[in-house]
Amino acid sequence: MGNKATVVGAGNVGATCANVLATKETASEVVLLDIKEGFAEGKILDIFQTATLLDFDTNLLGVTNDYSKTAGSDVVVITSGVPRKPGMTREELIGVNAGIVKTVVENILKYSPDAIIIMISNPMDTMTYLASKISGLPKNKIFGMGGALDSSRFKCYLSKALDANSNEIEGMVIGGHGDTTMIPLVSKATYKGIPVSEFADEATLKKVVADTMVGGATLTSLLGTSAWYAPGAAAAYVVEAILKDQKKVVPSCVALEGEYGQKDICIGIPAVIGKNGVEKILEIKLTEEEKALFAKSADAVRKTNDVLKEINLL
Repeated sequence: MGNKATVVGAGNVGATCANVLATKETASEVVLLDIKEGFAEGKILDIFQTATLLDFDTNLLGVTNDYSKTAGSDVVVITSGVPRKPGMTREELIGVNAGIVKTVVENILKYSPDAIIIMISNPMDTMTYLASKISGLPKNKIFGMGGALDSSRFKCYLSKALDANSNEIEGMVIGGHGDTTMIPLVSKATYKGIPVSEFADEATLKKVVADTMVGGATLTSLLGTSAWYAPGAAAAYVVEAILKDQKKVVPSCVALEGEYGQKDICIGIPAVIGKNGVEKILEIKLTEEEKALFAKSADAVRKTNDVLKEINLL
């Protein structure tokens, strides 16, 4: 029996995620849905035309706002939302995107009540919290994808600093998914199992951390828009961990119930991802400095979550 994955939002990130899922044959069926007439259909047709060039057999479907076509999805990735426009306050952006996310989650669950939902829409920690609250889903079935992307950026910068093969670098980023709230864990980063501190001095590693934290902003300033290859691939990586039951440790934005001293919040922590979604939260030992940074990050995420209450969405 095949697996079905749906990606909601056919923008650059959503379309890249669908493309990676299709070309890697991660799911036997991939549905791409968008609100803009013909947009998802066009992206899927373009991807389909690479099938004979890249030799894959995934069933592909693009639809305009027809959630009935997403029925029976095993995993759903939500990328919908608008980017911040000039003159728009953060609260306005949260209000617009929260309204979109609420509608999407309700429509998805109408047709795929057993789906595992992966949230990407920004601000990601707050949108995951909203989706978790309104859906009533258990925390293993709805979580946010930020840590997979931030960790891949951390490993990219570590490999450059160490002049090392990036696939032999291990590193993870926890905390909120934002320039000032994420926490790259240098204390846990390794090169072939050896602490990175044995290969690079403190100043070099501090620069790696700083570069990781502004990883998204760096690309926005270079491209004039936010990145999509790595975010789309990071989402597909998480989908694959679920559909293939890989039991991979992926930092993910999960609802905490006392872990890391936090409650009533969705924030990035290391989790084992498998066929049941978040199968286990790993409580790792943090340094005193990392603990303080995590508490500060949680405070910042809560402040954004409070906007949902102010605009009566929760």
